[in-house]
Amino acid sequence: MAALLIKTDDDFNLDRIADSGQCFRWTKQEAHVLPACGTDLASAACPASVSQSFPACGTDLAYAACPASVSQSFTARGTDSCTYRIIAGKSCLYITDLGNGFFELDCSENEYSCFWQDYFDLKEDYRSIRRRIDPDQDPFLWEAAEHEKGIRILRQDPWEMLITFIISQNRNIPAIRRSVELLSETCGEKKTDSRGLEYYAFPEPAALAALTEKELSDCRLGYRCKYVHAAARAVEDGKIDLNSLREADDAAAMDALTGLFGVGIKVASCVSLFGLHHIDSFPIDVWMKRILAEQYPEGYLFDRYSPYNGIYQQYMFAFYRHFY
Repeated sequence: MAALLIKTDDDFNLDRIADSGQCFRWTKQEAHVLPACGTDLASAACPASVSQSFPACGTDLAYAACPASVSQSFTARGTDSCTYRIIAGKSCLYITDLGNGFFELDCSENEYSCFWQDYFDLKEDYRSIRRRIDPDQDPFLWEAAEHEKGIRILRQDPWEMLITFIISQNRNIPAIRRSVELLSETCGEKKTDSRGLEYYAFPEPAALAALTEKELSDCRLGYRCKYVHAAARAVEDGKIDLNSLREADDAAAMDALTGLFGVGIKVASCVSLFGLHHIDSFPIDVWMKRILAEQYPEGYLFDRYSPYNGIYQQYMFAFYRHFY
């Protein structure tokens, strides 16, 4: 497959997104040095005949379908690339950060415009969102956003996020990833990526609801087995319509999610933010409790930062874990 080359001038950092705790099927590939050439990526441009911009979103995004050898020729001599293999729903993508705002994706132009552009939320202007922070009024949040810029709130499937964050309760990231993969291998559709490697799509509600207690237990879910089964059955039986919750207000979405067996406020907030893309949702875990207590003893001003509280929460969460 021909590679797709895109360029963005907005915040977009693969490592920071992967480390943000919102995605569990991103796998970093072995680092390598791209072939040396005499072209500086900063001065390279996609062919004008196949370039397109999206001025309405505040992000200039040029893209071109280019053979891999062509996109590599844009890379400055000795530049280390950063590649991730991403499984999202039924799709799989290899994306490489080439530096200077250029990214190479192994998908078609149509796949990019119909799925991956929205998945990475590339129509949203995150730089403008960061500029809303006043460094004098809120130096902690300003510093957090400066250090962690590049995080974006992915537009992920709400069904996958519901099950993933139910699984996440009282577990570390490696354990969450392992259980998600075991579930996918147990009843997800087997597929092949562009490099000929097998992967498993995230299972459909009906497939997950049909698993026995032992099959769920074999996926290392522990006490969460009954919660996962109940959620799958609720979705399969139409007791909750996750896609319709995207259009619901935050309060209604939270009420619907917390009405599910085993789903508390923390899990519901994560599903709301990462699955429904309600970017004012503000998940609070032990890290965020510490941040709010230490940095905002008089109270965090949610109204000031609405409707982007979820984005600011991600900056604070990542910054505090890395530097405190």
